[in-house]
Amino acid sequence: MDLTVAVIAKECVPGRVKTRLSPPLTPSGAAELAQLSLARTLDTVRRLPASHRLLVMEGTPRSRDAKGFTVTGQSPGALDERLAAVCDFAAGPLLIIGMDTPQLSREHLAMLLDDWAAPVPAHHAWLGLAADGGFWAVALLRPLGSLVRGVPMSTNMTGARQLNRLALHGLSTGLLPVLRDMDFFADAEDIAALIPGTDFASAVSTFASQLPGSARLQAEPSAPPHRAGVQP
Repeated sequence: MDLTVAVIAKECVPGRVKTRLSPPLTPSGAAELAQLSLARTLDTVRRLPASHRLLVMEGTPRSRDAKGFTVTGQSPGALDERLAAVCDFAAGPLLIIGMDTPQLSREHLAMLLDDWAAPVPAHHAWLGLAADGGFWAVALLRPLGSLVRGVPMSTNMTGARQLNRLALHGLSTGLLPVLRDMDFFADAEDIAALIPGTDFASAVSTFASQLPGSARLQAEPSAPPHRAGVQP
């Protein structure tokens, strides 16, 4: 299987990444969790049976993060345009994931990998829906930018609309497990509980122990959050 795995990511600079984590975290704390999430995601991708690994980066990655990846900048435009550019660039089977699901493991992708390793795959596309209504992964056996371009990326219907777009193009689409994105600190705490003993879980525990009671109330969003699909 000549699989390309692309990770859409953003340089973890305080005040420019995961801004909805602060408050209650400081911008530096939010950037630290973002970096840990990105590093875990990249480690997972390194263990996948992929022929090509792309780090599609807004900004400059750390040298340790770039190891094993071909690094390329993100195209201009909205998120759907940036995802479409990756699809148009890929020459064969493509899996795109974001940096916001540090709980991601190979097991979450097992159905996709088994299907596409078969002589005749059952599905020409796979979608990993997110708990907030977006999606954390999209995979296309024959990637085309038109399969994602124009799909609204900042609504709680993003995942459903992307699934509908694939169906309109006649693609049989398999569904990966639903995962929770790290948008707010409450998300980070729930994700950390799934991966105890990791650097990410340790950092979340440390931050939580340092928060005063009033700040803890800010860990949960007070209004419907701004939703999105795969996020850098």
